[in-house]
Amino acid sequence: MPAHIIPTFRYHDAPAAIEFLCRAFGFEKHAVYEGEGGTVAHAQLVLGDGMIMLGSAGDGEFDALQKPADGGRPVSSSPYIVVSDPDALHTRAVEAGAEVVMALHDADYGGRHVSFRDPQGQLWSFGSYDPWSSDQ
Repeated sequence: MPAHIIPTFRYHDAPAAIEFLCRAFGFEKHAVYEGEGGTVAHAQLVLGDGMIMLGSAGDGEFDALQKPADGGRPVSSSPYIVVSDPDALHTRAVEAGAEVVMALHDADYGGRHVSFRDPQGQLWSFGSYDPWSSDQ
């Protein structure tokens, strides 16, 4: 059975997150559905043949699933995105204000990698290592 894995995110300021993700990491808007009061009900951003979805954080049913029962930190994720030129992405992201949390480096298992936090705290990792490729 074919499958596509699409990471999803909730942001307190989704419109600002969309603009940052496009400017810093090169995502493009595929679809953005506005919610009430300047919020984003649902957005789809693409990068190459990959996609993420995001929306404004709120008090909805899905938002409640992301809040732990013990009152601790919300559930988060850390996507890894394969790119052909991590050095160029690093330059672009830094110029756009991304916070480097793991410096650009060569990994022992192959590829070049870098990790950032976006302005709302989400962790993003990019690298040239492609686990699907037989060339690694």
